[in-house]
Amino acid sequence: MVLLLSFLLLLGLCEDTVSEEPSSSGYRPADLKFQLPSTSYQTSDSYDPGPAGFFFHIVRLFVHIVQPSAFPEDILRNIIQKKFDPSKEYDKIIYYEIGVIICAALGLLFIILMPLVGFFFCLCRCCNKCGGEMHQRQKKSGPFLKKYFTISLLVICVFMSIGIMYGFAANQYMRTHVEETRKLSDSNFNDLRTLLNAVPGQIDYILDQFTHTKEKAFDDLDNINSLLGGSIYERLRPKVLPVLKDIKALAEDMKTNRATLVRLNTLLTDMKQSSAHLRTSLRDMKTSMEQTLTDPQCSFPVTATTCASISQSLSVLDGSANFDQANDSLSDIPEEVKNQTRDFISEFKKTLNSIHSDVKNVSTKIPIQKTLSNFVRYINNTEDYILHYLPTVEKCNSYRWLVCLTICCLLTLILIFYLLGLLCGTLGYDQNATPTNRGCVSNTGGVLLMVGVGFSFFFSWIVMTIVVLMFVTGGNLENLVCEPYRNKKFFQILDTPYLLNEDWKYYLSGLVFNKPDINLTFEQVYSDCKDNKGLYATLKLDHIYNVSEELNITKHTGDINSNLENMNLIINDIELLDEAGRKTLMDISSSGIDKIDYAAYINATERSPTRVNLMSFANNLQRKANQLPPGNLKTSLNDHVDTLRNIHQNQVVPLQNSMSIMHQQMKGLHHRTSKLRDRVSNIIFFLNSTQYFLTSQLAKVVIEESKQFGIKIISYFERYLQWVKMAITHQIAACKPAATALDSAVDVFLCSYIVDPLNLFWFGIGKATLLLLPALIFAVKLAKYLRRMYSEDVYEDDLVRKVQTVPRVETVPMKTMSHANTRSPVEQGTQTI
Repeated sequence: MVLLLSFLLLLGLCEDTVSEEPSSSGYRPADLKFQLPSTSYQTSDSYDPGPAGFFFHIVRLFVHIVQPSAFPEDILRNIIQKKFDPSKEYDKIIYYEIGVIICAALGLLFIILMPLVGFFFCLCRCCNKCGGEMHQRQKKSGPFLKKYFTISLLVICVFMSIGIMYGFAANQYMRTHVEETRKLSDSNFNDLRTLLNAVPGQIDYILDQFTHTKEKAFDDLDNINSLLGGSIYERLRPKVLPVLKDIKALAEDMKTNRATLVRLNTLLTDMKQSSAHLRTSLRDMKTSMEQTLTDPQCSFPVTATTCASISQSLSVLDGSANFDQANDSLSDIPEEVKNQTRDFISEFKKTLNSIHSDVKNVSTKIPIQKTLSNFVRYINNTEDYILHYLPTVEKCNSYRWLVCLTICCLLTLILIFYLLGLLCGTLGYDQNATPTNRGCVSNTGGVLLMVGVGFSFFFSWIVMTIVVLMFVTGGNLENLVCEPYRNKKFFQILDTPYLLNEDWKYYLSGLVFNKPDINLTFEQVYSDCKDNKGLYATLKLDHIYNVSEELNITKHTGDINSNLENMNLIINDIELLDEAGRKTLMDISSSGIDKIDYAAYINATERSPTRVNLMSFANNLQRKANQLPPGNLKTSLNDHVDTLRNIHQNQVVPLQNSMSIMHQQMKGLHHRTSKLRDRVSNIIFFLNSTQYFLTSQLAKVVIEESKQFGIKIISYFERYLQWVKMAITHQIAACKPAATALDSAVDVFLCSYIVDPLNLFWFGIGKATLLLLPALIFAVKLAKYLRRMYSEDVYEDDLVRKVQTVPRVETVPMKTMSHANTRSPVEQGTQTI
């Protein structure tokens, strides 16, 4: 029943699909990203048993040790094909089950012998045999034996307690988790319904993404002037702009040179005037001073020397310097592209709109939704089936839990008797007391041990019966169902050709497509669903409707390529420089501006406009005039000093500033006009080379860039169509909930909730039950040292003979002792347990 429910969930995906009828570029746009909305599910895709998993693993190892044979694939195949005859091939079953049979046989031997041994043991003790005689012989090894029996029984009790704890834990684990079955089934069915409800939204999302793709393409088409025209411009710019830049730089330099020459000409004219005026002023100054020095006062011996010195210095009052002495078509490309592609863009948009209807038709023809709609019926039927039988399962689980709890309590009761017996016997034991004088506590301990022995004989065979049944059931379920399900051998058997149907090579493909030769297997479907692949790829629905052919990129982009090829984009020839411009360049080259004697001007402007510093000359003249006696001569010389200073301030200083400016301008002009002929020659060479490139390659550049623009537009739809294909084949109706539901039914419910705790239960309880054998032996042995005896051995020394008697006891000699007190046979028989 469990396997039927499990595979019903998976096979439901496959039913009724036969009725359906089939109805690049390398560019990757970074701003178009498609991703189906994620779907969250309630059920975990893996089960973690927690700390109990360690103990489950130990039990599995034990089961594999007991039953090490390989999975009986051939036997199972023959059983499915009804070709297995147990009467003739029983040896194969025995060979596979030999470990289980041996363990079960030992268990049955325990079940049979335990009550028989208990019965004869009781009869034996009633006959004062098997330790039933209430007389303890004194031995030197008695204290040691008591300690040995005590420790041994205690150790056995400890191991028994571990097994009983396994039983309690496994029993409670199974009860708790089986009670969660309803919650587990509800979450699985909710996940399956979530899968069904998510598919229409996923298809709508795919269609919506086409709108984004189309809007992106339309946006590029509307901005074709900046995209296509701009790309053509960018292709031409590295070739054209350097030459235009050089021409522009030359023109700027020549404009600067012209302005500089104008300024220099004006400056030079002013300097000539200033220099002439300075020479006139100095000449007049020199003449005036010469007349002053003709004063009769200069003939006096006192002033003659000073006048002569002044007269000699007048020769320096002369001037020293002599100053006689060149793109619109390229920028219009984007607008030109826009004007020529208006009609093309309109037709192109119509082509793109037609793709949307094609994609919509593909999404509606895929048999995914029909398959899933049929799956709803199986979900509802399965859920009703589970809900119908789930109360029965829960009720049976309650009975099972009560039975297992009773078993654990019985073993716990026996263990308690043993532990109380050990406790009372240890605490109440007095090593100085004789066997007939032992205390009440010690005697109670011995009685409790014997009670535990009696319960062991009475209940152990019943417990072992249940353990054997659980062992055979749980061990075989682990090896025949759980383990092959985990390693997928179970699916491999079901995928055996012609196994489930003698006429079908592959049963699942025959069921889905009525084409049994298609390699569609249970293992592949389960693995694909486990990896959360889409239903289309999992069930290989391409045999019903081939999405790859319907979403063929070339089929949908062929019209786009045709439109692009029909786009007749013509860019007029671009003339970088007309004949007038070229003549201007040649005129600049032959202007002679580079032949100016810049060195002469630079050297002339570096000199002073006067031969002597007039301020120094005036200061020296004033110092000499101060040496003269007062009079007209001294007064006239002081006036000349003032005149010289005025000439320096008003004429020499401005002239010096003009000379400095002219010096800097000449140096700059010289720098700009150096190698002018070579510069113009290089510009003309590269101008001719670039003009040739534009004439011969412009049409090719326009075609290449138009093709790249078309590739970019196509890449949007290529990427979209590729994603649609991938989404339909691998993402839409990702069937992981189906695999999870199958795992929940087999691996979780059957194996983890039932088989694992069931095996842990019999493993722990079986171990505790087996330990009852040595436990009761040691308990019987130890009880002799704890219970109060009715007779005991008596000793005499060599000097005194002393006889201790009790009523109705006869003293008889012992083999190894001097005297011994014994009870009458009648009394012995009535007091023995």
